Amino acid sequence: MYDYVIVGAGSAGCVLAHRLSADPAVRVALVEAGGPDRKQEIHIPAAFSKLFKTPLDWNFTTEPQKHLADRGLYWPRGKMVGGSSSINAMMWVRGHRADYDGWQVPGWSYDDVLPYFHRIERRVGSNNDDTYGTDGPMWIEELRDPNPLTAAFLAACAESGMTRLRELNEPDNTGFSPTPVTIHKGRRFSAADGYLHPVRKRPNLELIVGGLAERVIFEAGRATGVAYRGSDGVKRELTARREVILCAGAIGSPHLLLLSGIGDPDELAAAGVPLVAAAPGVGKNLQDHLSTGWIVHTPTPVTMVDAEKPKQILSYLLRRRGMLTSNVAEAVAMIHTEPGLPGPDIELIFAPVPFLDHGFTDPPGHGFTLGVILLQPESTGTVKLASADPTVAPEIDPNYLDHPEDLRRLVAGSWYAKDMLAKPALAPHVGEPMRPDVWPADDLELEQLMRTYAETLYHPVGTARMGTDTGSVVDEQLRVRGVTGVRVADASVMPRIIRGHTHAPTMMIAERAADLIRQ
Repeated sequence: MYDYVIVGAGSAGCVLAHRLSADPAVRVALVEAGGPDRKQEIHIPAAFSKLFKTPLDWNFTTEPQKHLADRGLYWPRGKMVGGSSSINAMMWVRGHRADYDGWQVPGWSYDDVLPYFHRIERRVGSNNDDTYGTDGPMWIEELRDPNPLTAAFLAACAESGMTRLRELNEPDNTGFSPTPVTIHKGRRFSAADGYLHPVRKRPNLELIVGGLAERVIFEAGRATGVAYRGSDGVKRELTARREVILCAGAIGSPHLLLLSGIGDPDELAAAGVPLVAAAPGVGKNLQDHLSTGWIVHTPTPVTMVDAEKPKQILSYLLRRRGMLTSNVAEAVAMIHTEPGLPGPDIELIFAPVPFLDHGFTDPPGHGFTLGVILLQPESTGTVKLASADPTVAPEIDPNYLDHPEDLRRLVAGSWYAKDMLAKPALAPHVGEPMRPDVWPADDLELEQLMRTYAETLYHPVGTARMGTDTGSVVDEQLRVRGVTGVRVADASVMPRIIRGHTHAPTMMIAERAADLIRQ
C-alpha cells in the first residue's frame, strides 16, 4: 500500500518520484515496464541508436501511412529506467514562448512554466544571463568536441541571414545555435541520473522494474491502485491511498487509460473492455514532428563515420573526449518559411554523419545530414486499442501529411535547406547526394521523395489533451475527467506540439504536476 503509485520511470516519472518522496511521511511506488539503465550504450552519447530495437525499446510501428507511400514507420520509445531520456539524442530544446501561451490553459502560459524549467536546469558553459536555471538536478552543457563541419553549418546559417542566438532556449528561439545537451563529463545525463538515482535509497520510495502496468483499478469511479504483471509473469496489485499518476508517455498513458475503461464507449465495447468513464478524447489529438531533409556525401573526411575507430574509442574511454561524446544532432536552426508567423515553422538539424534509417544502415562513406522538421503539423492522429490484452501494442496512426499545409511547409523548408548547402561556408564540404540519391527537379519530385523517406523525429504528444473544455482528457491540474484519484503527467497532455523538442517540456510538466499534487 502506497500513497502514490506512479506508472513509468521516464522523463516525467523520475521527476515525480523524486519530488513526492521528498516528504518522508508518504510512500511512493514507481513502476517501470523495462529494466535498469545499466547497459553501456545508454551512457555513451553517440551510441543511442545502438539501443533501437533492443529489449530497452518498445519498438513500436505505426499503421501504414497513406501519405507516406503506405509505410509503417518505426517509433522507438525507451523501455528502461529513464525511459526515452535514456535513448534520445539529449537535446535540451524547450520551444517558443508562443507554444505555451497558445495552449490557452490557466497556469500553463510561458511565464507560468518558465520557473519550472529553471528548477530543472543546471546550465554550465557559456550561459551568462538568466535564460537558464543553474542549480537544478539536470546538467545542461555544451558539446565537448563538436565536429568541424558543425562550425561550417553555423557559418552557413549566418550567411543565410539568420540570427545567431545567445542561447537556443530564449523565449523567441528563431535563429541558430549549437545544441545544448543533457550530457555531463562526456556521458549521457538522463532523467534517472538527475532525479531518480540520487534518491534511490529513500526508504519511502520503491522502484519496481519489469512491471507491466495492465490497468488502473477503480472503485466507484475512484482510482485505488494499479494492476501490473511482474517480470516473473505473476500478476500483482498496488494500492494507492491518494493518487495514481500516469507517466507512461504519449503512447503508454492513453493505452493504459483505454485498458482501464476510460475512452470512447464504442471503441472500448469493440475491444471488450468494460466502460468506467466515457472520454472520447483519449488517444485522439496525436501529433509528432515529421523529419525529412538532405543526406550528402562530403569530401571532408572528418565526420562521425569514424566514431567507432580505435582512436575514438580510446579517446572516449581514457578521457571522455572525441566523437563518441557527440549527441549527433550538434546544431539547430529555427526558421520561418513565410513572414508573419508567431514562431518558427521549420527546424533544421545538422548532424555530421549520414543518419540513415535511424542509424541501422551503415553509410557508404563520409557525409552529413541536414534534417528538415515540421514543427507544428496541422495533421493529427490516434492511438487505439488493438486488443484488450495489455501485452499487445496499440494501433498508432499519426496520420502524417493529411493536411495539405503540412506538405507545403515541408517543401518550402527543404528548398531553404538545399539553398544552405550552396552557401560559401558549407559548399566546399558538399558532395553528391546520398539520400535521396538524386537532386529533385521540382516540387513534385521533392514531394515524392518525402513520401518515400520521411521519418519521425521521435516526439509524439497530445493523446491525453489538457484543457478547460469538457472534451479534454485532463483538466488544468492534470486530473483525468470523469473519474477521481488519477492524473496524467507527461507529453500526452500537451494540447499542441511545441516548436522544440519534447524532453525538456515533459520534465517541466512533471515538476509542475508535483506542485499541483502536493497542493
